[in-house]
Amino acid sequence: MDNRPIGFLDSGVGGLTVVRELMRQLPHEEVVYIGDSARAPYGPRPAEQIRAYTWQLVNFLLTKDVKMIVIACNTATAVVWEEIKEKLEIPVLGVILPGAAAAIKSTTTGKIGVIGTPMTVQSDIYRKKIQALSPEMNVQSLACPKFTPLVESNQLTSSITKKVIYKSLQPLVGRVDTLVLGCTHYPLLKPIIQNAMGKDVKLIDSGAECVRDVSVLLNYFEINRNRDKQELKHQFYTTASAKSFADIAETWLNYSIHVEHMTL
Repeated sequence: MDNRPIGFLDSGVGGLTVVRELMRQLPHEEVVYIGDSARAPYGPRPAEQIRAYTWQLVNFLLTKDVKMIVIACNTATAVVWEEIKEKLEIPVLGVILPGAAAAIKSTTTGKIGVIGTPMTVQSDIYRKKIQALSPEMNVQSLACPKFTPLVESNQLTSSITKKVIYKSLQPLVGRVDTLVLGCTHYPLLKPIIQNAMGKDVKLIDSGAECVRDVSVLLNYFEINRNRDKQELKHQFYTTASAKSFADIAETWLNYSIHVEHMTL
């Protein structure tokens, strides 16, 4: 048993989609979350900057004595997950491999779409991981740089958001049977993305898939939390406005939380 919390980091509020899934699948585990909304989105930034920012978030989580870190950001996973995993003593998970594996399981035609930030798409990491597991898969990737700012500004259902999503996804409509949401912000836009792609396209939430791996590792390393312990004290931190973060978080998690502003 290990009653230390699990640490989550993201460029902003997107990683909350992973936390929600964790609270559903592993409700006895405690969470420390840091979202770098002041510097979001990470997608258009150079790799070296993303690497530096991600390490700052990792080092912050290490001060909270976490037993595991989930890099709940596809861009950060693409750039620096391998390096962080090698350097830390505790388990470190990224969201890309679980999403890639789930897409292969889901597709019936072998035609998989991936949407993500410019950096994630440029890294070509989803195609590489998917084809490493299953070389015959046809993978089409599309950068959607406008999606994350819409989520960070809490415009989840506005008419502008609908217009942007429909227009952005046009190149993939009718060409894939499975679409990987290759950014943890995107599940917050899932209903509109589903409408734009058509009801028969299966959407893969890479963050939700990642929580299954969290569960496996907790069991493997025998670091599950003691279920008899006192009330959970989840901690949420943001580098931008605590109020804006809390507004999105409470709606999404359906859970009242306290958010602290952090300067890194």
